[in-house]
Amino acid sequence: MTREVSAQVLIDMPREQAWARLRDISLAHNYVPGIVRTEIVSARTEGVGASRYVWRNARSYLQETVVEWREGEGFLIRLHKGDKPAPPFRNASFRYQLADQGPDQTLFTASLQFEMPWGALGNWLEKQMAKPVAATVADVATAMKLYYETGEPTTAAALKAYKAAHR
Repeated sequence: MTREVSAQVLIDMPREQAWARLRDISLAHNYVPGIVRTEIVSARTEGVGASRYVWRNARSYLQETVVEWREGEGFLIRLHKGDKPAPPFRNASFRYQLADQGPDQTLFTASLQFEMPWGALGNWLEKQMAKPVAATVADVATAMKLYYETGEPTTAAALKAYKAAHR
């Protein structure tokens, strides 16, 4: 069974300005918690087929490839490692979606769709993972808001402070 978790935040900038940043898939390490480096590994730098490695440390990475591109609105990336799905998932994808929210604000929706292997055990794990995965997706959305609005990479401390101030 495929499960989806989403989070939304308002970004204080027009959608066109947010899109100008979002379309650059090399910037993920500035707003995805736990990612220290992003490396484009395809000839394409945007659009369907563009692919990147997102590094968690010097030796651990995940590959993300754009499988759907909606100019000015967002994209869907498949999470994988080479020809195999990203562990521990049977398959997983992440959607970045922008929508107008008035003249100077953008509604950003981050969504992770995932499916676990292992039958009944996988279904049980999906349920157990739903809450921590939802917290991670919410952190990505919030960190992206902070990065877009300040132009500064979002640190763990900045994310923690923002969350504490906006409870």
